Amino acid sequence: MSANLKSSILNHRVIAVYGLGNVGGPIAAAWLRGGATVIGVDISKKLLANIQKGKSHEKEPFVSEAFSNGLRNKKFSVTSDGISASKKSNIKIVAVPVGLQNKSIDLRALVSVAKDISAGLKKGDAVLISPSLPPGTCEKVILPILEKRSRLKGERDFHLIYNPERIFEGRALKDIEENYPAIVSGLGKKSLAFGKELLAIISKKGVLVLSSIANAEAEKLFEGVYRDVNIALANELADFCEKSGVNYWEARKGANSQPFCHLHYPGTGVGGLCIPVYPRFVIDAAKEMGMSLKMIESARKINDFMPKKCVADALTLFDKHKINPKGKKIAVLGLGFRGEVVDSRLSPTYTVVKEFIAKGCNVQVHDPYIFEDGDLPKSVKLSSNLNEVIKNASMIFISSDHKLYSKLNSKSFSVAKKPLLIFDGRNILDKNNFKNSSFLTIGLR
Repeated sequence: MSANLKSSILNHRVIAVYGLGNVGGPIAAAWLRGGATVIGVDISKKLLANIQKGKSHEKEPFVSEAFSNGLRNKKFSVTSDGISASKKSNIKIVAVPVGLQNKSIDLRALVSVAKDISAGLKKGDAVLISPSLPPGTCEKVILPILEKRSRLKGERDFHLIYNPERIFEGRALKDIEENYPAIVSGLGKKSLAFGKELLAIISKKGVLVLSSIANAEAEKLFEGVYRDVNIALANELADFCEKSGVNYWEARKGANSQPFCHLHYPGTGVGGLCIPVYPRFVIDAAKEMGMSLKMIESARKINDFMPKKCVADALTLFDKHKINPKGKKIAVLGLGFRGEVVDSRLSPTYTVVKEFIAKGCNVQVHDPYIFEDGDLPKSVKLSSNLNEVIKNASMIFISSDHKLYSKLNSKSFSVAKKPLLIFDGRNILDKNNFKNSSFLTIGLR
């Protein structure tokens, strides 16, 4: 897009980004890099303070740098006052999390932000919704909130656009700017046209237009469902390989050399607020229509069961050496829901820890990036000191595939008890470095 067209779209317009976490932070950074004036809105005072100190989003390249440059150039400001931000902005981007609460969709943050936005919504404004949502949520839940308090009419008076986030934590900014086309849908033709022009500013891969908001809401969920089902397939095939003496990892490598095959990685479980959550949105929507999505439901059960299965497999190492696991120390490595993230939400490690505790074990958790956590049992110590966690441990259990762990060898565990029992739930350790250890790897026997 030409510089003149960019300036005409952004001229005299201010963008407010609601939610500055793992999704909203990179979105705000992308708009700052695109030349916009941005107001960042978040309820976390700690996050806002870290942004102003240049210490936020440390695992997301260039995000803190974009914030610091924006603060210095007076193109960026942060606040916890969503109503004020709505009054001062012309474009509102909603990037707050939507997840599950007691197995039901949790729209509280989204609804709260919609109410704040409606209090400052003006004619000609645009509202972009980014969280993953069940089809129909934007038009049936969010639109009425925006219209009621503002006394404005969607499409006639303001634009409503659904632009689902498409990011992978750890490379979020690059995903927004370079890796994927932006998905855009609108309440009507005017909303769609504005959204298409606007998002073309920051998306180098262009814009993919979908004809309805409901289609775009479904598209985003289907991305997560695809991954969840295929991870479940990998977990089931890995279980088959363990029982039949086949090396899953070698078989996978051979199978994936064929371009129509894309077998995923098995592992201790599926975490985060994306892959475990989106299938539930689809399953619940289907149930409301009297449908049963058996494949998706089965995949969820398989992946939810994986932490328990992996702990059960790990405990066979104690049986092999005729050791009673009760009272033994277990060093669980990795709290992040996957490798190289600082996010532990819905991490399978929580279930791993509970399963070991249920067997009477004492558990400590190591993570190189997460330093405090309020969801682990009080009896469980979390530390970034690897030696402290593995000292006198009777078992090493790899739960997250942090790159740090791939470099470990038997000397790394010299302070652990003997015999050294290791369960690798991510196939990240080099087994050749543990020749004198009792070792189990997922997908191998």
